[in-house]
Amino acid sequence: MTNSDRRVSLFALCFPYQNKTFGPESSAITLGGPVQATGSLRPHIRGASTLTPFKTLALDFSVRRATILLGPRRVGKTVIIKQLINDAIISGLSPKSILYASIDAPIYSGLPLEKFISFLPADSNGQKLIIFDEIQYLRDWEVHLKDLVDNYPQIKFVATGSAAAALRLKSRESGAGRFSEFMLPPLTFYEFLVFTGKNDGLIRKGERGWYHTSDIEALNAEFVNYLNFGGYPEVVLSQTVRSNAEQFIRNDIIDKVLLKDLPSLYGISEIQQLNKLFSFLAYNSGNEASLENISQQSGLAKATIRRYIEYLESAFLIIKLTTVDDNCRTLQRERNFKIYLNNPSMRAALFAPIKDDDNNKIGHLAESAIFSQWQHSANFRHLRYARWRNEGEVDIVYLQPTDQRPLWIGEIKWSDRIATQFGDETESIRTLLQKHKTINAVVYTTKTLEKKVMLENRPMTIIPSALYCYTIGKNITARLDKAAQVATADEN
Repeated sequence: MTNSDRRVSLFALCFPYQNKTFGPESSAITLGGPVQATGSLRPHIRGASTLTPFKTLALDFSVRRATILLGPRRVGKTVIIKQLINDAIISGLSPKSILYASIDAPIYSGLPLEKFISFLPADSNGQKLIIFDEIQYLRDWEVHLKDLVDNYPQIKFVATGSAAAALRLKSRESGAGRFSEFMLPPLTFYEFLVFTGKNDGLIRKGERGWYHTSDIEALNAEFVNYLNFGGYPEVVLSQTVRSNAEQFIRNDIIDKVLLKDLPSLYGISEIQQLNKLFSFLAYNSGNEASLENISQQSGLAKATIRRYIEYLESAFLIIKLTTVDDNCRTLQRERNFKIYLNNPSMRAALFAPIKDDDNNKIGHLAESAIFSQWQHSANFRHLRYARWRNEGEVDIVYLQPTDQRPLWIGEIKWSDRIATQFGDETESIRTLLQKHKTINAVVYTTKTLEKKVMLENRPMTIIPSALYCYTIGKNITARLDKAAQVATADEN
């Protein structure tokens, strides 16, 4: 597993010591923000180990590497940092030897990283822990952090950031061999159900990694709630925040990224253009697009659109999915692609919550939700969609990392039409199966229908979208970074 492929589950790290809080005499040194464990997120964890990859590496003083936790705003990074500090104190590290700095505070603008070491008390001897929250706001942080790792072996450095591309690009250029990256995406549907206490009543485990439900209508209702509110822990757990989701998600998350983070990181002056493009992409989430048609409908230049899409990806606002043809080969010149919301609940905050009878909107957001689950896996980068002439299209194509041949394919629907129109609904799937003997399984999602059939001598699992979304999130969360979790559950 490479450093860039590491993933972290919120459940693996969130509040393993929820009853332990810092007293006045044991608080870490904080700059720009408090770190007391407040218990704002309830510890809905079942069997989570405290020996998670992120925490283990972050507190392993024998490994001279900085540990970087990446993820969107408000998905729980700071909560995890609080728990890391708590665990460090419990393990015996003196609170005087722990420094937490919230770097997005204006007072630290232009301050070199090495200066923060001087903020530790002079009598703090031995091992130390320094945490930089939102490190991307410090200029040339990557160069200075590498130097700190090299020159201060008795100090462990941990950083968080919410602008992935800026961080990753710089960490790979300047921090090769010195930085280890972990990714914290939004809540999975599995985590949402556990947080809300609905998991045990709705879900039962089946065979070979599949899951089933005793009440598909109730599960679909919770899935719609997840699409509207489910990606952010604070929205899930607070009815007050949920009742004003537009304020929380749009103003506290989206607007801060569009109006502050991206302009400051990339020198964007035309902020309204960026905002206009994101609104356009969010409204059309799940639809196929091209630079040309986006330019025609938005009035923006294609070069600007291309650049802004990269920025929006870097800030965890969107997911861009590239296409292959019916030969499952990537086109040399990219013409078409799909854009999904990194967190489907952003659409509700921008426009309005969807209702359970908005079948067309739910269908597109279900695609966003399903791809969002895969962000927890390193194999996410091997997912494509297929599109070819004569209107052939398949929503999911998983390419084998070794030879880029298709291993499994899938179609995401929010209807049960396949029950009465099987031939029409599976025409494009059948085309790929006939052309590619390497495809060994098919997934087809529905609204309520569940069954297993054979198509072109290959097994096809027909499963409700909500249940499939749960299955992906559950399996990937439980056993991170294993290829079988990303493919069909039959391979688990």
